[in-house]
Amino acid sequence: MISVKDLTFNYKKQAAPTLKNISFEVADGEIFGFLGPSGAGKSTTQKVLTGSLKNYKGAVRLNDCEINTIDKKFYEEIGVAFEFPNLYLKFSALENLSLFSSFYTCEKFSVEELMQRVGLWEDRNLKVDAYSKGMRMRLNFIRSILHKPKLLFLDEPTSGLDPANSRLIKDIIKELRLNGTTVFLTTHNMADADEMCDRLAFMVDGRLPVIDTPENLKLKHGKKSVRVNYLNNGYTQSSEFKLKELGQNVEFLDLIKKTEIETIHTQEATLDDIFIKVTGKKLV
Repeated sequence: MISVKDLTFNYKKQAAPTLKNISFEVADGEIFGFLGPSGAGKSTTQKVLTGSLKNYKGAVRLNDCEINTIDKKFYEEIGVAFEFPNLYLKFSALENLSLFSSFYTCEKFSVEELMQRVGLWEDRNLKVDAYSKGMRMRLNFIRSILHKPKLLFLDEPTSGLDPANSRLIKDIIKELRLNGTTVFLTTHNMADADEMCDRLAFMVDGRLPVIDTPENLKLKHGKKSVRVNYLNNGYTQSSEFKLKELGQNVEFLDLIKKTEIETIHTQEATLDDIFIKVTGKKLV
């Protein structure tokens, strides 16, 4: 669905390029996570991919078409929801969605059904100016998927949402993916990235030093050990054992046979830990 080769982009007022010869591919029906600190070049990449920035170097193909040659039909096939909702504040939520829906000639979801799904139907006639941040985020999200896009660009889709509404949005994203939508997801939320993404790309200073699956990254960078928390004389204690030949480790076997075990966990690295280790930077 997306093929980027040797992409470089330089804003006119900057001496150094923002994007420095990056290459990656996103398969049909994949959720591809794009992670990096502020100023790394994530937004610039998205703007190139959505056709907003034209003067790039390299090759950028979406659905086998060079992005510089796209026509209006291209926008029938993509959905975009960036972190700051793009909505008309003086219109009601329903008026916003009706307006945006009218821009597309393709098959669309039911506006009522989507609003019911994310809990906004009862407030459909309320002006968006009166909506909370979380309500605007949910409205902006369903605006981006009204026309059943083949390719969906999302920037921090769960930002400002409580756990229940965050789960709603993530479930819808997964359903879209199962129905064939490709998702390009930019986020600082490593838990979301770990849960939803098939692969992740780490962007730092306009480069992509790492592209891999969450599972491979955790296996590669995690400790090869298991931590056991157990009760001893009414107090919780813990011991750590190497995973190698764990089944023959007499101390481990004796512990799980003779004590009350509370938890057993492999010592996987978190994606936050991995990002800092690989890039030397924090996701802020």
